[in-house]
Amino acid sequence: MVSTASAQMKGTPVRVAVDVMGGDFGPPEMVPGAVRAAESGRAAVILVGDEAPVKDELAKYGAAARLVKVAPSVGKIGDDEHPVHALRQKRQSSIAVATGLVKAGHADAMVSLGSTGASMAAATIALGLMEGLERPCIGGPFLGLAPRTVLVDLGSSIDCRPSLLLSFAALGSVFAHHFLGVENPRIGLLSVGSEDAKGNRQVQEALKLFRQTQMNFVGNVEGMDFFTDRADVVVCDGFVGNILLKYTEGFGAALTHYLRSQLTGTLPAPAVERVANDLWQLTNLPRRGGGPLFGVNGNVVVGHGSSKAEGMAGAIDTAARCVELDMVGNMRQELAKLNQQLSSMAPQSGGG
Repeated sequence: MVSTASAQMKGTPVRVAVDVMGGDFGPPEMVPGAVRAAESGRAAVILVGDEAPVKDELAKYGAAARLVKVAPSVGKIGDDEHPVHALRQKRQSSIAVATGLVKAGHADAMVSLGSTGASMAAATIALGLMEGLERPCIGGPFLGLAPRTVLVDLGSSIDCRPSLLLSFAALGSVFAHHFLGVENPRIGLLSVGSEDAKGNRQVQEALKLFRQTQMNFVGNVEGMDFFTDRADVVVCDGFVGNILLKYTEGFGAALTHYLRSQLTGTLPAPAVERVANDLWQLTNLPRRGGGPLFGVNGNVVVGHGSSKAEGMAGAIDTAARCVELDMVGNMRQELAKLNQQLSSMAPQSGGG
C-alpha cells in the first residue's frame, strides 16, 4: 500500500475500492457517485461489481468513464444473509473483492453502502483488528444539527462490555480530533440521566471505568445533549446508536413531508422546497454518505443503504481523507496508550 506520506508528497490520489453492488440502488446510483468523486481528482476510484451492469452504467459517462478502473466481481451479499457464512460461500462477491484489494495493497481504502455486517466481517477477517480490540465499531457525526458531534457506536456492536465502550471512546476521540479538528475532545457516556447513579448496569460499570482513565471525560450525557454542545464524542452500544440514527432519519423524512403538505399553496413552490430540503439536511448528513469502520487495520467506510450518488461521492471523499490523515495509525497509537492505562489499573478495576 502507498503510504500516506508518499501519496501526499507525490500528489498521488488515494486509491479507493468501491463496492458498487451494495446499497438499495446498486450501479445506477453508485457508479455516478463514484465517477463524480473521481472527477474531483482526490481519489483514484476502482469500481468493484458485476462487470456487465457496471460497464453498461459507465457507458453513459463518455470521457469521464476513463477516470475509473473496473475490478470484476460476482454477486453481492445481502442484508438478509449471515455475513460470515455468506463470505465463505461468495468469495468473489463485491464486498469480498473490494476488501481484498485493500489487503493486497492495490487500494488504500474501501467503501461500501451495502450490508454493514458483511463489511465488518470482511474487514475483520481480511485486515484484522487493532491490538487489544475485541470488535470494530462505526462512528461519526449523524446529525446536520450537530455536525461536529461524533456518535459511536452507530450499529456495529449490539452488546458491549464496559471495557469495549472505553475502546470505542478512544477511537471516536481520535476521529473527532483529526477529522473534525476538535482539540482535546470531550467524551460523554449516553445515559438516561446526567447523574452518576443513572443508567443500566452496562452504563454504570462503564462510568466507573471511564473515570479511572486520563480521557477528557465529562460524565453521563442525555439525548438532548446532542444539541447542547456538552460533549464532542458520545459513546453508547450499537443497539442504542442505531436506533438513534434510524429514528432521526425517519423523523427528518416525516417532518419534511409534513412541512411540504402544510406549506404548499401558502408559499411559492421553490420556497417550500428550500425549507423542506434545509430541514432534511439538518436531520441527516447525506453529503458524508457514511462513516469509517473504527478499529480495523485498514481504511474502510460503510454507508447508509438508502444513499444515492451524492452519498456515495461523500463516502469516497471521507475514505480519502481518512487515508490522508493516517487515521488508522493514529487510532493504533491511542489504543496502545489506553491499553497501557488499563493494564496499570487492572487490579483495582471492577468494570471489565
